[in-house]
Amino acid sequence: MQLLNETLKKISTLDQDSMQKARLHIDSLFKPLGSLGRLEELAIQLAGITKNPFPSVNDKSIIVMSADHGVYEEGVAPDPQIITALQTPNFTKGLTGVCALAKQARADVVVVDIGIAKDLKEPKVINRKIRYGTSNMAKGPAMTREEAIKSLEIGIDMVNNQIKNGKNLIGTGEMGIANTTPSTAIFSVIGNLDPEEIVGVGAGLPTEKLKHKAAVIRKAIQVNQPNPKDGIDILSKVGGFEIGGMAGTMLGAAAKRTPVVVDGFISTAAALLAITIEPKVKDFLIPSHHTAERGGKVAMELLGLEPLFDIGLRLGEGTGAALAFNFIEAATFMVKEMGVR
Repeated sequence: MQLLNETLKKISTLDQDSMQKARLHIDSLFKPLGSLGRLEELAIQLAGITKNPFPSVNDKSIIVMSADHGVYEEGVAPDPQIITALQTPNFTKGLTGVCALAKQARADVVVVDIGIAKDLKEPKVINRKIRYGTSNMAKGPAMTREEAIKSLEIGIDMVNNQIKNGKNLIGTGEMGIANTTPSTAIFSVIGNLDPEEIVGVGAGLPTEKLKHKAAVIRKAIQVNQPNPKDGIDILSKVGGFEIGGMAGTMLGAAAKRTPVVVDGFISTAAALLAITIEPKVKDFLIPSHHTAERGGKVAMELLGLEPLFDIGLRLGEGTGAALAFNFIEAATFMVKEMGVR
């Protein structure tokens, strides 16, 4: 709890002086005012985050959190749970979607076992396992409050290490069979929504099973009664270890004044938890894309941010974050490379 408390105390607001300097410089460039649209907004946000009107985001990494979920036993996912353990080592071998896109963006991929149901033999996967998957949230809390805090602090610790090693742009990614179920529960609690309004197919659940998935989520909320104003309570009762890890990554990056990119549906759930815990985190987040997952639009509306693009992604892993890195770095090149009038 000490690391979490210390981190929360360090989260401040955007630096208005740096943003004004960036704004004035951008308006002086060889172009019509506002003609580079969202790139200009990104450059100004980056200036406020970093306290530097001419920031660099040339050293990037995506932190992928992997974990399993006890609610899988309720039949809410189409794939075998073992896929989490089988797929996670592939991140270290460069074989996954996010690895391909991260390579193009010149970004590292850091992989963390924060709660996979099996032990892994791949030494390049960082072992920070809390335990072998969460408990079944349809029958009781997914984890204890202490475990929820631990998952947040693992995320903080991981991002602190990345920033200590020179990283200046962070992306969030995940792997976990059935993790759209706790994510939908988080949106339902914070947005006071019936799960059936936003529940989706995840990795390919047959549409005829969506009512069942929604019913499981509804039951979990009724059984656990999470407090919608308490992000840690929500995480402990209907969350997941990897979701807590991503939320911690966002808190830690904000405390270090480092921009952090929100990926898709699950990452957005983590972002909502982070903002519920500390609202100032929102200014340090850059949402990558509109997820094609049903409920994705509602999720972004709850987050209150506008994604950079919409190309039908719903893979997760951090793929959207990797693509967003290119837009974000382009904003810094605009500031540094364009001539002034």
